[in-house]
Amino acid sequence: MLFDEIIFGPIKSRRFGISLGINLLPLESKFCSFDCVYCECGLTAKMKGVKPELFKKNQILSALEQRLKDLKGTPLEPDSITFAGNGEPTMHPEFPQIIDEVILLRNQLIPDAKITVLSNATLLKRAHIRESLLKIDNNVLKLDAGTDAMFQLINRPMSPITLQEVVDQLMIFNGNLTIQSLFLKGIVSNNLIDNTLPHEVDAWLSHLERIQPKLVMLYPIDRLTPFANLEKISTDQLSSIAARVEAIGIKAEVF
Repeated sequence: MLFDEIIFGPIKSRRFGISLGINLLPLESKFCSFDCVYCECGLTAKMKGVKPELFKKNQILSALEQRLKDLKGTPLEPDSITFAGNGEPTMHPEFPQIIDEVILLRNQLIPDAKITVLSNATLLKRAHIRESLLKIDNNVLKLDAGTDAMFQLINRPMSPITLQEVVDQLMIFNGNLTIQSLFLKGIVSNNLIDNTLPHEVDAWLSHLERIQPKLVMLYPIDRLTPFANLEKISTDQLSSIAARVEAIGIKAEVF
């Protein structure tokens, strides 16, 4: 499932209220630093060798400005301007400049709206990406595994990176972030994937204790995935994991 517009929505989101989406990435293909087994946008590996055509900053800002003007003062005036779309938004080469300009547009047109970025956290080692994310209201960053072995099986990074490197970068935010974690089970390429195993959850919780996010969002699979034999985790099991997060003093919500 690919987004077919630069600006999409708004949709009514349990997480962010009325959310207006921004897709910085190509409309015809996924563009991401992960190749997650559960991604609704499909497999990144299939895009190897395809040169993506990214929207220019001015195209994005023009489309956003017009949409904000259209929605201002209506029942669908956004509570959140949300960077999501067909892959990893921080991979756009003009990401820092786009963030700065979106903040200005928000302040001028809909000052009460929050700015949210959904990111897989792989590019946080780049100082300009971290600095841009620290300017916004909601950093929603991915952490799907407790051990590096499970991280490699689930998220399948396109360039070498370890789970420990991701956690170290998440700690730099000093709690000014939300962690988003998807739980699942299944077999992919003859490998067992299950981040609900007790030792996986224990390790994941130890990372959360170090990161100290303001919120942890827990999800099951909700849409079609590239691998048909992945299993959706029950709400009861997710709630049990969320209770363990709450027990270490961190707010958790199940979606």
